[in-house]
Order: sequence, then structure tokens, then C-alpha cells
Amino acid sequence: MHTSLAQVFDELGQNIILRGTPVEESKKDRRPHLSAEQAYELLRRALAEYKIALGTVPGRLVVHKSSNYNDDELDGFRAATDESEISAVDFVTILDANIRLLRNGEYPPYRGTHIELDHSSHLLYTRGSVPYYRVYPGLYIPQPIEVRLVETDESPEIICGEILSLTKMNWNNTQFDRKYPITIECARRVGQIMKYIEPHKDPQTSYSFYM
Repeated sequence: MHTSLAQVFDELGQNIILRGTPVEESKKDRRPHLSAEQAYELLRRALAEYKIALGTVPGRLVVHKSSNYNDDELDGFRAATDESEISAVDFVTILDANIRLLRNGEYPPYRGTHIELDHSSHLLYTRGSVPYYRVYPGLYIPQPIEVRLVETDESPEIICGEILSLTKMNWNNTQFDRKYPITIECARRVGQIMKYIEPHKDPQTSYSFYM
């Protein structure tokens, strides 16, 4: 059994944390997936909390997920965004890539290198050589992430550029280039704490309680 977790970030980096209902692993890909009702309820609650905190619904919603979407999850998420009348929605999966690129010379590809494999699959180097430093500021060979665009209203360039910017938003760390965007990295860290909270207790919704 697994527990679903949602975090909503605004453009200022403020965020709200919500715990969803228990989910089971899918027999198809051995990954946890939400039912349509669970997906709808989780996103509906997240948007409701966002509106309470900021007094409005977002004009654009980007959902980052660390596993593939199934049809039930997409149906539930679409129902929640339609109900909130959000006009622009991007459903994105962020995974570790199995492909590495080679560059002439001694250093790996530049940070920010973006390769389009096809319309929906893209490689993005969130760690790599930095021209300003004239070196790769890392210890190991960097691995790109794979960005899968499931349903998007924005262009791949904008979405990948946003992901690259979000890798610099971990304000609890002095490293300027993280591999994963804060949306994924923060959720994983909060999840490590959330699993110790008893099911009948309501967790805090502010990230400051998990720092």
C-alpha cells in the first residue's frame, strides 16, 4: 500500500502539502496509481487549499509526476481542472533517462542541454558543464532526466525551461543545480516524513513543518 501526496506551488515558491488516500500498485507496471475518483479528489482539494491561501485559482496548472499517467488518473485530473475552470493545463512526467550524451572534450554536456527525441519525449540535462565556471561542478557523470509531455498547452521549450529553473529553487541547499525540480525533490523528502504520520491524523499543510 502507498499513500498519494500532492504539493501545490505558486510562482513565488510558496506551497501547500496534502496527503491523499492509500493507493495500490498497478499489476501492469508495478507502480502505484490513483483511481479516477482519487485523482479528482486529490487535485480538487489541492486547488481548494490554493484558493483559500491565495484568494484565487491558478490561471495555469502544471502537474509534475514521477511515474506515467494512466487513463483513470488523467480522467480524474481533467475533471478537477474543468471544475475549477483552469484554462491552461500541462501534465508532465519526469523520469531518470537511460540515455547519456557525449560531447567533444573532457567535460559532459552543458547544463540546460535539451534534446527532443520525439514530440512527447525529451532529454534535459539539469546538471552538466557550466560555461560561467568553465568546468563541470560535480563529482560523477551527470545523467539527464526524461521529460514526457502527456498533455500540454505550452511548448516543450517553455516546459523544459521551467523545469530547469525549478532545479534551482531548493533554498535549503547551497548547491545551485539539483538534478530534479523542487516539485519532485521536495515531494520525496516530505513523503519520507509523511509515512510516519498516523492515518487518522491530519498532517500540516505548510512545508515549513517538514524542513
